[in-house]
Amino acid sequence: MLSGRALTQAARSATGQASIAPRAAFRCYAQAAASASTRPPVAIYGIDGTYASALYTAAAKTSALDSTSKALETLAAVFKKDPKLNTVLHAPMLTASDKDQIVAELAKHVGNVDKGDIVKNFLKTLADNNRLGVLESVTDKFAVLMGAARGEVELTVTSAAPLDNKTLTRLESAISKSQYVGQGKKLKVVPKVNPDIRGGLVVEIGDRTIDLSVSSRMAKMNKMLKDTL
Repeated sequence: MLSGRALTQAARSATGQASIAPRAAFRCYAQAAASASTRPPVAIYGIDGTYASALYTAAAKTSALDSTSKALETLAAVFKKDPKLNTVLHAPMLTASDKDQIVAELAKHVGNVDKGDIVKNFLKTLADNNRLGVLESVTDKFAVLMGAARGEVELTVTSAAPLDNKTLTRLESAISKSQYVGQGKKLKVVPKVNPDIRGGLVVEIGDRTIDLSVSSRMAKMNKMLKDTL
């Protein structure tokens, strides 16, 4: 997690507006167009998707996809442990000194996992382009790219309270045999908790969503009553 000094400095800088980095600065990181073997397996969009795709290509060119993935998983865990981190990275007027210190602190977490310092250099690129605020989202998008590269199909199961492993295993077993998981694909179960659904489940796989939540049933009942009355 970030040091107290970094948090204090960032909070002090949290006024004003960040400048938008020139597009040319990003091209310097992406360098040449990706070949077929290094091109991201799926297209993802937005600023975070653009950076995640460029990072994927850079890692693939140096055969460092696995180590880069592990480094980003480590950073994703940092975000979960430190709720203040994302606020710090979104501070609009971080000074060059602030950004250098933040990058140094984040780099400590990836340590020796980061083959060729790809992630450390990537953090510097984000800092130089005033884009540290997209880092958490980049870790998510990079995970999507790695899942696609590994032939994984993501199954998101949202419940009002955490599900036990037995229930998750039963869901995985049932859905892995369905038409939504192609031949040779691996199912990756991602459990999420959202108390707002009140009960039941919301299951998402690919572009299909099966809403079996209590909140959804209540909404349908309320609409039916409203239409009837």
